[in-house]
Amino acid sequence: MDEIRFYRANERPYGAFSNLYRREVEFEGEVFPTAEHAYQAGKARKQAVRDWLMAAPTPALLAMAAHGLYYWDIAPGWSKNKFDRMKRVLRAKFAQHEDLRELLLATGSARLVESAMVDNEVNRLWGEVNGAGKNMLGTLLMEVRDELVAGDAIEETEKRRRTCAA
Repeated sequence: MDEIRFYRANERPYGAFSNLYRREVEFEGEVFPTAEHAYQAGKARKQAVRDWLMAAPTPALLAMAAHGLYYWDIAPGWSKNKFDRMKRVLRAKFAQHEDLRELLLATGSARLVESAMVDNEVNRLWGEVNGAGKNMLGTLLMEVRDELVAGDAIEETEKRRRTCAA
């Protein structure tokens, strides 16, 4: 497996990598229905706008609404902080759900690519469309996967050290 492409949350098995995948995520002391909710909760400048976003009936509608916010409704510094927030949301998602963690780790060293169908700026930022794009979601997922692997290696070394010392 050199490359794994995913997009729709209902695709098996890799749809779980989508932020629209319906799995609760506890983030910053709050429980969100999806990673998309946890991510977009940080985008709004005002509480009323945040509440409006969080009330969207589906994660896809939440994403569309959030992408359409006016500049003055977006939290200051969002463009600089959004990738860090997404990575922290992904860390939480894959740390809190063992089955998702195992799925991510099972991808080994494969390149993960959010492969969108509609060619627009957002899809080319977070994924790729027809092979073109920055694939930031895939990149962040691979970084989280690498962190999980490194953490497992440290944990295994500690277990061996404790066993030898006993």
